[in-house]
Amino acid sequence: QVQLVESGGGSVQAGGSLRLSCAVSGYTGASVCMGWFRQAPGKEREGIAALYSGGRSTYYADSVKGRFTISQDNARNSYLQMNSLKPEDTAMYFCAARPGACLYSWTTGTWYNHWGQGTQVTVSS
Repeated sequence: QVQLVESGGGSVQAGGSLRLSCAVSGYTGASVCMGWFRQAPGKEREGIAALYSGGRSTYYADSVKGRFTISQDNARNSYLQMNSLKPEDTAMYFCAARPGACLYSWTTGTWYNHWGQGTQVTVSS
């Protein structure tokens, strides 16, 4: 059974940094697309970053490009380094996984098979 567990959220002032982790267990596929999403109160879930384990290709939403970096270790755990945080980055952050390549659907939440429970990020001005 695949399990994803996020950690690393917290409260930080604008301009600060946080590093989120997504611990992956039970995944046996040859490759995986790991995605990060966020959802703020009253807003739709937003796909912000993804990484394909096969070639380490990365994908970013315009809202985080240049500030966030997605990575993965050999155990398939995923990380999201978030720099230059803004108050509008405040949200619950989730990681998600789907076997195979990320393709053009990486921003679509329903495309993923597995989800974590989320970790809260709060950025104050």
